[in-house]
Amino acid sequence: MTRNDALQLLHEYTKSDALRRHMYAVEAAMRAYATKYNQDEEKWGIAGLLHDFDYEMYPSAPDHPLKGSEILREKGYPEDIRLAILGHASYTNTQRETLMAKVLYACDELCGFITACALVRPNKLSDLMASSVKKKMKDKSFAANVNREDIIKGSEELGVPLEEHIQFVIEAMKRVSREIGF
Repeated sequence: MTRNDALQLLHEYTKSDALRRHMYAVEAAMRAYATKYNQDEEKWGIAGLLHDFDYEMYPSAPDHPLKGSEILREKGYPEDIRLAILGHASYTNTQRETLMAKVLYACDELCGFITACALVRPNKLSDLMASSVKKKMKDKSFAANVNREDIIKGSEELGVPLEEHIQFVIEAMKRVSREIGF
């Protein structure tokens, strides 16, 4: 199981550039948190990279991420990666028992929201600050499809203050700004 294997699987199932960029952003956040928590950066990165790989083919709940989990099982991916991916969707009722699962849940919706915030700024991601993201979270019409409750709950489950978590993810995303379209 390598990043290249995961990329091949992602490209096989996901054709949308926007969805691929989202998964690259989540991968970057996962890798940054793995480093922070002295965990396996490659494994955590793969969990972030593949968390939505099945979404285009199976966009309806509960098919996503259940179908993807079965594909990953058949391909021999580790159980902890599969469980983290299942846990990023609350409707699967999969408990987020590992730190990797908690981080994936905490980063998924937030990466999408940060992307939306960056897209409306002249300097995109380069000068985006957590305070601006928090302010945009109050505007329910902005990026209305992003679940703000998941962002807040994810930060709480991690035990990291929301503003600190947002800024950490922004900095992680800046490291891959070219890959995610900024």
